[in-house]
Amino acid sequence: MAQEIDNSLLNRIAEALERLAPARAARPELDGYSAFVWHASPPELEAVPRVNRVDLSLLRGIDLTRDILIENTERFARGLPANNALLWGARGMGKSSLVKAAHHAINEASGGVLKLVEIHREDIESLPVLMNIVRKNPDFRFIVFCDDLSFDADDTSYKSLKAALDGGIEGRPSNMIFYATSNRRHLLPRDMIENERSTAINPSEAVQEKVSLSDRFGLWLGFHNCSQDEFLAMIEGYAKHYGLQVDADTLRAGAIEWQATRGSRSGRVAWQYIQDLAGRLGQRLEG
Repeated sequence: MAQEIDNSLLNRIAEALERLAPARAARPELDGYSAFVWHASPPELEAVPRVNRVDLSLLRGIDLTRDILIENTERFARGLPANNALLWGARGMGKSSLVKAAHHAINEASGGVLKLVEIHREDIESLPVLMNIVRKNPDFRFIVFCDDLSFDADDTSYKSLKAALDGGIEGRPSNMIFYATSNRRHLLPRDMIENERSTAINPSEAVQEKVSLSDRFGLWLGFHNCSQDEFLAMIEGYAKHYGLQVDADTLRAGAIEWQATRGSRSGRVAWQYIQDLAGRLGQRLEG
C-alpha cells in the first residue's frame, strides 16, 4: 500500500514538473517553405506560404545600399563570411522591402537554401532558442530578420540581443545572419543617450554601453528621403510593372499632387498613390 502511495505521489510530482518545464520547440518543416515567423511561446517556426514583397527592380533611389546588401546576402548564401546588417533611416524608403526582395532573389539563385525568419521585437529575448534550432539545421542558411527594431528608455532586452549577436560561449551559428531595420541609427532614443551622458558617474562608459549594440552590425546601410525625380521614377516603375492604363502627364501630375497632400515623398507614399490610382481605374494590382 505504501509503495502504491509513493508511486502515485511521484507520478503527480513528475506531472507537475513537466507542466512547469518550458515547452520544447517544435521541429520545423523547412523544405517546403522559404519564409517563417518565429513565435516565442510556445517556441515555433510558423511557415509563411506567401510573402508580402515587391520585385527588386521596383525599389528605386537606393541603388548603392541595394547592391551592398545583395552582395552580402550572396556571400552568406554561398557559405562565405558575411556581416549582420542594420538598415536604418527615413520611414517608408524600402528598408524591409529590400530585405525581403533580396532574400527572394538570392534564394531563387541558390536553389532554395536560404530561409528568411522574421522575429518580432517583443520576442528578442527568445533569440537563443531560435539560434539553437538554426544550429541543428546546417543544410540551410537563415536570415533572421527583425523589422522596426528599437528600444525604449526602460527596456533592457537590448542586452539580450547584444549577447545573442556575439553568440555567447558557442558563438553565433555559422548558418545564421541577423538583419534589422530601424528609424534609429543606434536603435535607442537620442534623449536616452543624452540622459545617460548627463547623469552617469562615468558618462562616456554609460553612453558606450547603450550605443554598442549597433556595433554588433558589420553593415550600417542608411536610407534617406528621396528627391522628386526619384519619387516620380518609383511611380512610373510601379505603373509600368502593373500595366496601369494612364498617360504619362496625368500620372506625373497626380503623383505630385499626392505627395504634396501627404507632405512627404517615399517609396511607401508612392505605393499608396499607385493603390489609389489603380482603384480609381478599376484595375487590379497583380503580377
